[in-house]
Amino acid sequence: MTDIAELVRRNTDFVTGTYLSGPSLTINPTGNMMVIGCVDPRVDPSHVLGIRHGEAAVIRNVGGRITPATLRTMMMLRKVGEANPDGKASGPWNLVILHHTDCGMTDLAPFEDLLAEYFEISPGELAAKSVSDPYGSVHVDVGIIRQEVRRPDFLVSGLVYDVATGTVEVVIPPTA
Repeated sequence: MTDIAELVRRNTDFVTGTYLSGPSLTINPTGNMMVIGCVDPRVDPSHVLGIRHGEAAVIRNVGGRITPATLRTMMMLRKVGEANPDGKASGPWNLVILHHTDCGMTDLAPFEDLLAEYFEISPGELAAKSVSDPYGSVHVDVGIIRQEVRRPDFLVSGLVYDVATGTVEVVIPPTA
């Protein structure tokens, strides 16, 4: 088990290595990127996608899903970015939705009331969420973003990470 003393020691390594020798960071990601992924410890988006410190905002939730709560979080982060225009890179904003195989969300499929509450929908609408299929769910979530985010400088893509092989497949390439 990793304890707090070990985490503090690792932080010292981080400060003396990566943090002090890395680029100056701003509150806005240097890569104009946000990644939404799952809380599964096997699927850390920064490691899986090789995202450098400060390059992207990363949101993690159960299943890496676009829920009403995720949309509210995205809106709040947008307002933070607007309040801090210094350091904002030019160019389009990239939203990457990262789902994965062998997701624990599949284990929740029998708990329809719990899932319906999570998605803020009725249990009868759950089938449309493609809970047990990462390829289907990434299509569902990209579709939600396309409906909810209407900005000309905003790209969304959908990826599926295979936990058995470590590979990422582009299911939906970046599109407006």
